Amino acid sequence: MDRTTDIIIIKSIDQLPSVDDIKSISRERVLKLVFKGKIDKQREQIGQYLDDALSGFQVLIHKIDPELNIVKLITDKEIEDHQTFFEQCAKDYRQLGQQLVFMLVDKLDLNLNKDFPLDTFNELKRDERQIGKVAEWKYFVHGFHCGFQNIITRQYIEVPLVFGLEFGDLDPYFFVKFVLSSPDYHPPIPLFEEYADGLRIIEKMVSLGKFEKIHSNIGGHDGTVVTDREKVEIKSNLDLEKIFVNHIEEIEKKSKFNLWKFLSLKK
Repeated sequence: MDRTTDIIIIKSIDQLPSVDDIKSISRERVLKLVFKGKIDKQREQIGQYLDDALSGFQVLIHKIDPELNIVKLITDKEIEDHQTFFEQCAKDYRQLGQQLVFMLVDKLDLNLNKDFPLDTFNELKRDERQIGKVAEWKYFVHGFHCGFQNIITRQYIEVPLVFGLEFGDLDPYFFVKFVLSSPDYHPPIPLFEEYADGLRIIEKMVSLGKFEKIHSNIGGHDGTVVTDREKVEIKSNLDLEKIFVNHIEEIEKKSKFNLWKFLSLKK
């Protein structure tokens, strides 16, 4: 569904629509305020005021063109009414993410670090395997994720790699992009703003108990997953440091032992 744009020319303060008038617009409309003349100097100040006054709206202050763009975001009621749909989307995201990761691991014959998958996938960033194809999916390893897009359906998913074997972390932008690109979905309500609508969906679903927060392998980095799932252990960055130190100590012990054995055989 496309949005329509209502343009209002603003030459003086009294031509600004009231907060109540703006609140009455539907989600299918974009309100564009175009500033003319001296009042453009107050555009950022006006935009900040409207952003503070309009809860549930997105106010975009253009840095170059003399305009403000205002849109209404998905509402709490719409999310509550369709919480079952968003919960199922999150479950599908998690299942598909896990399936694609293991498919790629098998194809590339990787030794998956189950405690910290990013450690394994970082190896791919050093050579031509960072970008490639597995079955009907193109993949691209970047940052904390591995992105996949289906060559036929164009379905898109970003799989997180910093939550151990938990592959269902829902980034607001990536989650909505997944929903909109999935051919089997027919969203019961329009989703226009991928990040802003996604953030409201995730926050509301957390408050409803359908989603929950989790910690990642990276200190200070959290995520959100569907609550109704089979829980998996996620080691913290401190746990991983202990494992790494212990692993190094074991290697050093074995190395010293082998060295002394070798020297004794030389005598």
